[in-house]
Amino acid sequence: MELRHDPMRWGQPPHHSPEPWPASHPGAGPALPGWLEERLFDQRIVMVRGALTGEAATGVAAALLTLDAAGPAPVQLHVASDGGELAAALSVIDVIDAMAAPVHALVTAQAGGAVVAVLAAADKRAAYRHARFKLTEPRAAGVTGTADEVTRAAGQHLRELEEVVLRLVEVTGQTRSRIEDDLQAGRSLTAQEAVEYGLIDEIVGKA
Repeated sequence: MELRHDPMRWGQPPHHSPEPWPASHPGAGPALPGWLEERLFDQRIVMVRGALTGEAATGVAAALLTLDAAGPAPVQLHVASDGGELAAALSVIDVIDAMAAPVHALVTAQAGGAVVAVLAAADKRAAYRHARFKLTEPRAAGVTGTADEVTRAAGQHLRELEEVVLRLVEVTGQTRSRIEDDLQAGRSLTAQEAVEYGLIDEIVGKA
């Protein structure tokens, strides 16, 4: 069954270029100049910068959906984030999985923690030569409440973490035990090592 997003379900996409998303959404790192945000958006580039919080993920998801509705050309996801919340990463992954337009991810600086799961969801994955990767277990957002509520939240986090592990197994071809061991150990990878590991497809730039 086709699970990808059909832009026509949300109405006729505009014939003009879509408006850029807000120049600064919380958790996305220092704001870029508005003209630069607009130029990147016109080039169908979405940036994941800084810690991937729930608010940052909402901005990224909105940008991806807007570009998906605007046309079928690939959307470029530029990644420079050392991690974030698992729930935030899963919300972005759900959008990528539902999109009709392919998503091509490029790690421009670093990708770590929950953001590695977002990277794995892309149709194509590449990195600059000096990009770095950190395989660590994605953290859950702070949980408070009764003992039962905390226990349920912990169980939900473990189920979501298993989804991440299985996706990484599928993408990299590594065994489940290898992925779990590397996440627990916090393994670091260079761009070349990430290619050999199966996490990315290619390195961009001169050797």
